[in-house]
Amino acid sequence: MRPTSPAEPDLFSAFDPQPAEPARPGSLAELNALIATSRPLTPGADRAVMGEGPVGAAIAFVGEQPGDQEDLQGRPFVGPAGQLFDRALGEAGVDRGAVYVTNAVKHFKFTPRGKRRIHEKPTAGDVTHYRWWLGMELDLVAPRIVVALGATALLALSGKALPLLKSRGPTTFQNRQGYVTVHPSYLLRLPPGDDQRAAYRDFVTDLGRIRDMAT
Repeated sequence: MRPTSPAEPDLFSAFDPQPAEPARPGSLAELNALIATSRPLTPGADRAVMGEGPVGAAIAFVGEQPGDQEDLQGRPFVGPAGQLFDRALGEAGVDRGAVYVTNAVKHFKFTPRGKRRIHEKPTAGDVTHYRWWLGMELDLVAPRIVVALGATALLALSGKALPLLKSRGPTTFQNRQGYVTVHPSYLLRLPPGDDQRAAYRDFVTDLGRIRDMAT
């Protein structure tokens, strides 16, 4: 992470994880066991949704948080955005089974509305709460390149609220080679038409560049 200036404070500079930090886990399985027993920030979230993929994967993708389907199934990126993500990975020649996929926030944050659970964007405080877990997770997976999918992941990995589109492309997160791109849910929010198709093509192009950087 590059040094911060007085005009650009580090959002996490006051965060001291030591008092609440458990014993350092020696494996991803041990870390996941700790996360599984942690209390959700939002009452009603069914479970912590762990990262998925092989230890030592060349690429680790970091999203925002689990959605409704991810919370129900206990797996990351299995809802509509995840299905679009899988399609784009395939078009870019990236094997989903060979990469690691996780989220900056491990529990689904939502607002109840009748029988529905409406996605609620995580705050900087929510990101801070889980940031230690994410850093440890990436240390244990040890990818060659870490990809921020969207603004929340960029905040978690950089420690700063940065403009997503201006940050898009290759970067460095602390000592990790990184890349910034949009979250696939952003593509789903665009109105159908030429703009959506162009944004999707740009996303696939990003994934192809990430694939090349990781080889």
